Amino acid sequence: MSADDGPDAAGDAASPTNGGDAPATDGDDAPATDGDDAPATDGHSADAVDVDSDAVEADADAGAEHAIDGDAILRIRDLDAGYGDLQILSDVVLDVADEEYVTIVGPNGAGKSTVMKTVFGLTTHMGGTVEFEGKSIQGLAPEQIIREGIGFVPQNDNVFPGLSVRENLEMGAYILDEVPEDQIETIYDRFPILRERSDQKAGTLSGGQRQMVAMGRALMLDPDLLLLDEPSAGLAPDLVSDMFDRIDRINEGGTAVLMVEQNAKEALRRCDRGYVLVNGENRYTDRGDVLLADEDVRRDFLGG
Repeated sequence: MSADDGPDAAGDAASPTNGGDAPATDGDDAPATDGDDAPATDGHSADAVDVDSDAVEADADAGAEHAIDGDAILRIRDLDAGYGDLQILSDVVLDVADEEYVTIVGPNGAGKSTVMKTVFGLTTHMGGTVEFEGKSIQGLAPEQIIREGIGFVPQNDNVFPGLSVRENLEMGAYILDEVPEDQIETIYDRFPILRERSDQKAGTLSGGQRQMVAMGRALMLDPDLLLLDEPSAGLAPDLVSDMFDRIDRINEGGTAVLMVEQNAKEALRRCDRGYVLVNGENRYTDRGDVLLADEDVRRDFLGG
């Protein structure tokens, strides 16, 4: 297998970053250029959406208590992180409970993707703690974090285009001595089109099918927590709902999900809890339906 088979951002097919989730850099620790982590310009999301507040209480008030009571498999406290000397996150607090579905929303430049990349060991840790299942993981390499039970699907460059669908899935289990055939069958059952396209090069698939390959590869080790960075980005409108349905089923199967998503209305409608980040800091945290109904959240982040 040549190095050219890997995702553009990964470079090496043996990379432990689950297929290209290292931030694009210029050889240094420059910030990724996907738009989310660039400095905010106006404090509002470029993808504002309308909210049907009739489905939830109109007088709901979003909370500012960012930690949860009880156990959490992912526990982030007072996190400062960024790229090189550039700090993006300040004192971020975030929890994900076992089998919980949590969404991070906010304007461009809020640092949403930086949270995900920090959990996965792809940024510069500047302070605070990241614990997974009671163990400190800040400072660990992505390969070590994968072994702890976390999978990551980045927004961009998330498949090996020169490899077949099956080979992409096998790369998701590269840390094992043998490819778990039963898990490949589980992925094929979850995404039947991938069984049909098993021998097809991933780079020739549609955007939705490539996203299925990326998710399937991240699920090959049956992680306890799945990190999803903008899973609906670039999908045709008629495929977005189907993608969210698939994420729902992954969560219903027992996998905790932490998702960054600009399609804020749909993400908050489906998740258990949501976090709103602004300028790299916590702003609001509550159940998804409460955030959808909150007047300030609607006005400032959801288009009114």
